[in-house]
Amino acid sequence: MGWEVYYKTKGYRIFSVCNHILLVLISLSCLLPFIHILAVSFSGSAPANANMVKLWPIDFNTDAYAQTIQNPNFHKALLIGAERTVLGTLIGMAVITLAAYALSKDQSFFRSRRFYTWFFLVTMLFNGGIVPTYMTIRTYGLMNTMWALVLPTAVNVFNMVLLMNFFRNVPKELEEAAVIDGAGQFRTLVSIYLPISLPALATISLFTMVFHWNSWFDGLLYISDYRNYPLATFLQTVIVQQDFNKINPDVNVLKNISQRTVKSAQIFIGTLPILLVYPFLQKYFVKGIVLGAVKE
Repeated sequence: MGWEVYYKTKGYRIFSVCNHILLVLISLSCLLPFIHILAVSFSGSAPANANMVKLWPIDFNTDAYAQTIQNPNFHKALLIGAERTVLGTLIGMAVITLAAYALSKDQSFFRSRRFYTWFFLVTMLFNGGIVPTYMTIRTYGLMNTMWALVLPTAVNVFNMVLLMNFFRNVPKELEEAAVIDGAGQFRTLVSIYLPISLPALATISLFTMVFHWNSWFDGLLYISDYRNYPLATFLQTVIVQQDFNKINPDVNVLKNISQRTVKSAQIFIGTLPILLVYPFLQKYFVKGIVLGAVKE
């Protein structure tokens, strides 16, 4: 009853209005740049180069998207980026799920749990650095391969700790019932822990997918041929380094199309897959964060 009275007070209503206004402003600050890029990608060459386009296309046309779709370099980068995201997510989720399940056990069941927990946590504070990592990957012969982009980042300790805390919230009675029925550790993980932990798994999968899809720096380090760049690295070389030769080798076509509209079209296409996946995982996102962060 007290909370209902509190919600009806003048102070709470003022706070609620201010809070909604602030959230709307933050949402607009995230959405407007994306709308601007979309408007530029559908605009003509002259208004785009003159910075006349704001939130609505001027001289609407789809030449930039036609040019992007016909670009073999962009096609290959898009496929490599998708391959890296799928492969990296599957390997990363498999590794951290198994590690989190083992470390979620009590000290009496897994005596070395404390040692391995600290072993992983130390890597969140210290790492070997760029040069030793580069030398390690080169020594193992992983340069210019997909494994150079996937294996070094397979174990994300933050995600593992999040999932470990979620596993520790699973009622022990369920595991005990599974053991009585004759289930082993792997069967218990698959049949009991994973279905219950779907919100946490969806949240961590989203983190992992976004990381691999947006990661570009390791592509510059470990891939020497730009034709084998993942999409994020490809876009970085085009947009930041201004290397327009990778947009399309046909210079005659580029004379009639603004480089800015082509880059905007590529940015939008590169962002689209994550935008399509996120709505399906959004309902698990908040629940996965909250429940995975309650217990030590």
